[in-house]
Amino acid sequence: MKLFIFSISFCLLVSGCGSSDNPNNNNNNQNNTSNNTNNNTNNTNNTLGEYTIPVNTTWNWQLSVTPPDLSDDFEMYDIDLFEITPNEIQTIHEAGALVICYFSAGSFEEWREDANDFTVSDIGNELDGWDGENWLNISSDTVKNIMENRLDLAVEKGCDGVEPDNIDGYTNDSGFDLSYEDQLLYNIWLANEAHLRGLSIGLKNDGDQVVDLINYFDWALNEECVYYNECHLYRAFIEAGKAVFHVEYVDNETEGNSLADSVCNDSQRQNFSTLIKKWDLDYWFLTCN
Repeated sequence: MKLFIFSISFCLLVSGCGSSDNPNNNNNNQNNTSNNTNNNTNNTNNTLGEYTIPVNTTWNWQLSVTPPDLSDDFEMYDIDLFEITPNEIQTIHEAGALVICYFSAGSFEEWREDANDFTVSDIGNELDGWDGENWLNISSDTVKNIMENRLDLAVEKGCDGVEPDNIDGYTNDSGFDLSYEDQLLYNIWLANEAHLRGLSIGLKNDGDQVVDLINYFDWALNEECVYYNECHLYRAFIEAGKAVFHVEYVDNETEGNSLADSVCNDSQRQNFSTLIKKWDLDYWFLTCN
C-alpha cells in the first residue's frame, strides 16, 4: 500500500505545495505515435492523475549516500534503487516523505548486480565520461525484461516511484540505429510498466520529447537546463501541475553560493524544484525554495 496518494492528496499531507524562489544557503497533447505501441503494452497515460508529484515539491538527490541523510525536512528523496534497503525506505516513509528510486533504463553499468543478465549484442558504445557504462539497445526484448525486473525490485523494496536514467539514447552515439520513434515507444512502454505496478515515474532529461511524453510521465527531472538554456522545454510540466526537479552542478562547495545567486534568479526556471549539487550527488546541496 502506498504511503501517499499522489497529486491532490499529496499536497494535503506535506507542509505546502507552494514556495518562494529565493536562494537558501542552508544547504500537448498525447501524440498519435502512442497508438503504435504493441498489443502487450497498455495505455496508462497520466494527464494529471494519482501518480503525479505536484509543482514545488521539495527534494534531495542522494545517489552516493546510503542511508540517505534525513536531517532536512524534504518531501521527496531520490536514491539509488540498488543501494537502498527496504528498512531505509521505511524510515523515510515514517518521516513522511516519498521515495523515488533511481536506475538506468538506457545504459549498461558493469557494477550492477544484474549486469550478467545483459547480452553482449545489446551493449553499445561507452557513455562519454562515464567509465564502465555503455548505451543499451532499447529495442531488445532482453533489455526490456531486465527493466521489468528492476521495476519489480522497486515495488518489492517499497519505492513510491522511479527515476529511469539515460532515456535519450537516440540523441547520442549509442552504437545502435535508434530513431526518435524507437525512443518514444520505449519511454511510453517504461511509463506504462511503472504505472501498472503502482509506481510514479519521471521523465529524465529528454527535453525534445516532452510534448509527446508529458501525458505519460508524472513529473520531470532535468540536469543543467539553465546552463544549456533549455528550461523552456520543461515548462509544459509546470503548466500541467507536475513537478520539475532541477539540478545545476558545481565542482566544489565554494562555487555554490555564486551559482545559486545566478540560477535562482533565472526566470526560466520559475516554480522548478531547483537544487545546486556536486557531481557525486552526496548530501550537500543549496536550494532556491
